[in-house]
Amino acid sequence: MSKNKILVLGAGYGGVHAAKKLAKKYKKNNDVEITLIDKNPFHTLMTELHEVAGGRVHPESVQVELSKIFGKSKVNLVTDLIENVDTDKKVVKTKCGEYSYDYLVIGTGSEPAFFGVPGVKENGFTLWSFEDALKIRKHIQDMFAKASLERDAAKRKEMLTFIVAGSGFTGIEMAGELLEWKTKLSKEHNVDESEVTLKVVEAMGTILNMLDRKQADKAERYMAKHGMEILKNSPITEVAADKIVLKSGKEIKTKTLIWTCGIQANQDAKEYGLETARAGRLQTNEYMQAVGKKDVFVVGDMAYFEEEAGKGTPQIVEAAEQTANTAVKNIIASIENKEMEKFQGKYHGFMVSIGGRYCVANLMGMKLSGFFAMIMKHFVNMYYLWGVNNINAVYNYLQHEFFTMEDRRSVMRGHVSSKANRLWLVPLRLYIGCLWLIEGIKKLLGEGTWDAMWKADSISDFFKAITIGADSWTKAGNVKMPFTWLQDATSGASAATGASNAEAATEWATPIIKEIPGWYASIMQIMMPNPEVAVWFQRIVVLMEIGMGLCLIAGLFTFIFSAVSAGMVVNFILCAMAGWDILWYFFGSIALMGGAGRVFGLDYYIMPWITRLADNFWHGKKQPTYKNV
Repeated sequence: MSKNKILVLGAGYGGVHAAKKLAKKYKKNNDVEITLIDKNPFHTLMTELHEVAGGRVHPESVQVELSKIFGKSKVNLVTDLIENVDTDKKVVKTKCGEYSYDYLVIGTGSEPAFFGVPGVKENGFTLWSFEDALKIRKHIQDMFAKASLERDAAKRKEMLTFIVAGSGFTGIEMAGELLEWKTKLSKEHNVDESEVTLKVVEAMGTILNMLDRKQADKAERYMAKHGMEILKNSPITEVAADKIVLKSGKEIKTKTLIWTCGIQANQDAKEYGLETARAGRLQTNEYMQAVGKKDVFVVGDMAYFEEEAGKGTPQIVEAAEQTANTAVKNIIASIENKEMEKFQGKYHGFMVSIGGRYCVANLMGMKLSGFFAMIMKHFVNMYYLWGVNNINAVYNYLQHEFFTMEDRRSVMRGHVSSKANRLWLVPLRLYIGCLWLIEGIKKLLGEGTWDAMWKADSISDFFKAITIGADSWTKAGNVKMPFTWLQDATSGASAATGASNAEAATEWATPIIKEIPGWYASIMQIMMPNPEVAVWFQRIVVLMEIGMGLCLIAGLFTFIFSAVSAGMVVNFILCAMAGWDILWYFFGSIALMGGAGRVFGLDYYIMPWITRLADNFWHGKKQPTYKNV
C-alpha cells in the first residue's frame, strides 16, 4: 500500500494547528507521511509582534521553535523557500528540493496591502513579520538616539514624530506600545518627553471597527488621555521619506510611518493556479477545499469562504484554527472514505491591548476593559500556547510577560518582576533544613532517646545513647497520630503497658485548630484506617522530614521540597497537631521556592542538567536548521 503524503505549506497559526492535529491522528500509522515547509525554523506569534516592535519584550518571546513543537512527532520539518506549487502535477518545488503530495494544506498567510498609495512601500514600515518588528524597534531607538544630539528644533521634531496608519487591532496595539515606550526612551536618551509626538491616522470616521462603539470609545479615551492624537477621516494619499500627505492636503513631517491599514493574501498564491477571491485570498468551498481541487485545502488568512453573503472568514487566530480543524477532519475523511464535515465558524470575541496595562475586549457577550480584560487576554494567549507546545510555551510566556518584564509594562506593573539576590535566602534555607532534619531524627529515635543523648556526660556516652527508643514513630504499634479511631483501637494495649498512646499523641503545643475538620478526618480515616497503616504513615513522615532537611541543606530540588515543607505544615495544622509557632515554617518555605537552591546549592548544577534532559526527552535532540530539508 502506497503512503498518503500530506504536505503543509506555512507554519502560521493554521499550518501549525493542522500539522499537529494530523500528527496526533496518524501517530502510529506508518502509511501517512506529514511534511511541513516554512522559510523560518520557528512559528511566529503574529498577534504579539507589536510587543517586540514596541520594545516591551525580548524578540525571542514571539518565536516558538518548530523543532520543539514537532521534535517528537512524525512531522518532517523542512526549512526552505517555496518557489512553485503545481496543483496539477501535485508537486511543490522549493529552493533546495521537490516534494510530491496526495493532500496539500496551504497556509502561507497574508501580507500588507498598500492600496496603491505612492511611497508607502518604499518609505513606510509594516508590521507583519518578525523581521518587520525588529526593523521598527531598531528604527525607533535610532530616532531617539539621533534626536538627542540634534540641535535643530524642526529636524528634532521630525525625528520624534511617530505615526501609525490604521486603527485596527495591529495599529492600535502598536500605538499603545509607543505610548508606554516613549517614557523609557526619553530617559535613556535624555530627550524631553514633551517633544515626542504620537499620532494614529485613520481613513474612516471611527476606530476599532471590529468592536462595539462603547468599547472602542473607551480605548480612544484612554489613548487620548495618555497623549496619543487620533486623526479620523484622514486618508493618506502620499508617503515620502520625511513626511506624509493627507487627502485634505495637510502634510505631517515625520521619519516614521508604521503602516497597518490592511492585508491581502500572500501574492505568491497567484502562481498556484487556483481560484482567488477578495484581496487575493484563495476561494474555498464549505469543506475548506480550494475550488476545483478536492485534494487541496486552504487554512488561515489565505482561506476565503462566505458563511454569510459578502462576509468572508475573518483573518484572526480563531478562524485560522477553525479552518485548520475543518481541513484536517476532511483530509481524514477522504483517506478513510467517510463523509466530510462543513465549516462552521464560531468566534468568541475580540481583544485589543493598548500597551501592557490596558485592554478592551468583547468576549462571549461580556464587555471588559482595563485589568480584567488584560488578564483575559493573557489567559487566551496561554490557552493557545498550551495547545502549541504545552507547559514549555506557557512557562516562557509567563517569564516574558510577567517575571522578567521591565519598566512596569505589565498589568501587574513590576510587582512580580522585581529581582533580588538569592544569596540572602541561603541562611534561611540552611536553617529550615536543619530544623526539619532535627525533627525527623527526633521522631526516628524518640523523644526519650533524644533527651538522653543531650544529657550525656561525654562524647562516648552521647553516641552510646543513640538507639531507636520505645517512643520512636517507627516502632510497630506506637501510634502518635491524635485521631479518635486510632486511639480507640490502641487504648487496650496502651492500658496494658501503663502508658496511654492517646495521651502521648496529644502532647503538642496549643493547636491552631482545636479538632480536625470533619472532611479532613474522613480523608485521614481512608488513608489510615487502622494503627498498623498509621505506623507506616508515621515512618513515611520520618523519612520525608529527614530527606527534606538534607535536601534543603544541600540545596537539592529546593523548589519541590520547599513546597513539600509548606504542605506538611498545612497537614499538621489540619490534623490539630500544630501550634501558631509552626506558621513561620510555612512562610519561610514559600520564600525558599524563589530559587534558594541555585546559590551555593546542588540545584546550581542539577537543574540545568535536568532541564536539558527533559528538553531532549519532550522535544527531541536539537539539530541544525540546515538539516531540516
